[in-house]
Amino acid sequence: MADERDDQERTEQASEKRLREAREKGDIPRSRDFTSAAVTLAALGALLAMRESIGTQLVALFRGALAIPREALFEPAALTAALGAAALAALKLAAPVLGAAAGAALLAPLALGGWTFSSEALGFKFERLDPIAGFGRIFALRGVVELVKALAKFAVAAGVTALLLWKLAPQLLATGAGPVRPGVLRALGLVGWASLALAGSLLLIAAVDVPWQLYDYARRMRMSREELKQEYKETEGSPEVKGRVRNLQQQMARRRMMQEVPKADVVVTNPTHYAVALRYDDARMRAPVVVAKGADLVAAQIRDVAARHRVPTVEAPPLARALFRSTDLGAPVPAALYVAVAQVLAYVYRLKAATAAGEPAPPPPSPEIDPALDPQNPR
Repeated sequence: MADERDDQERTEQASEKRLREAREKGDIPRSRDFTSAAVTLAALGALLAMRESIGTQLVALFRGALAIPREALFEPAALTAALGAAALAALKLAAPVLGAAAGAALLAPLALGGWTFSSEALGFKFERLDPIAGFGRIFALRGVVELVKALAKFAVAAGVTALLLWKLAPQLLATGAGPVRPGVLRALGLVGWASLALAGSLLLIAAVDVPWQLYDYARRMRMSREELKQEYKETEGSPEVKGRVRNLQQQMARRRMMQEVPKADVVVTNPTHYAVALRYDDARMRAPVVVAKGADLVAAQIRDVAARHRVPTVEAPPLARALFRSTDLGAPVPAALYVAVAQVLAYVYRLKAATAAGEPAPPPPSPEIDPALDPQNPR
């Protein structure tokens, strides 16, 4: 019942982090039936492909083992040497088949889950000794499926074996009626093809087991919404903390921006909603640069800093809106606004000259811009 409740709560697909952690623990999808079928078919395929060579060497091995001289039978050292030579010859004889089986055992996992090695999976876990948990695993859905698969494998293997024995019994009995070498080759062929047919029946079980293992693994890896939220907090950080960090970063950036306002040549205002501070050095700059900009409260702060440091302020609502929307901090003004900005800077220079000479201030400019550049222009 607990497993059913967990499955009902875990409705979300596993995240990459969960899959990665499971893989590090050695928990990946595996199909023993697929691996067994692949190993068996590879070994039997190698046996059938090399049956003539293996049969010839096997006959020679038998003849050599049965042709020991009479006087050597009473010499322990001679018998030991003969046994060692026969064992070495048998190992060489079986090497191709064993090599094919080992290669299949290494390559089969790549088709389902890939290779992995985890020392944690080899560790001893005391909970595995809990008899109550053991009975729970036996009667769980996974245990029932494994039991059904085992019974199905037994039924298929027993049926195929009985059918093969019924069909091939006369041929197997006939192998002992002729010469040794042809009989051995015929026996190897019959056993090989029969075993290959028997192993092929395992593919039927594997064809069912592989999709089940993939489904069962995805089901076990599923996560609840709370687990996803907790994982997100652990990996990305708490939203509250991230918001606090973001606010601190914005405050630091605003503080640095306000430090640039006293260096500006002019502040263009909306007059209340927007404020953009411009600086121009004809010796080092190709165009005026935006050193500060802001809206509403930030705009008011820019105007206050400009007033304290006697930076001229020019009211030009369309130009202020266009500069605020189309420029970034530290970037030059766009070419489409050169003429309007030049009019403002020319006014500032005339204003400074008039103030220094004690003359009346010149009339403020009314720079015009392309209506398409004004975000509030009703096009």
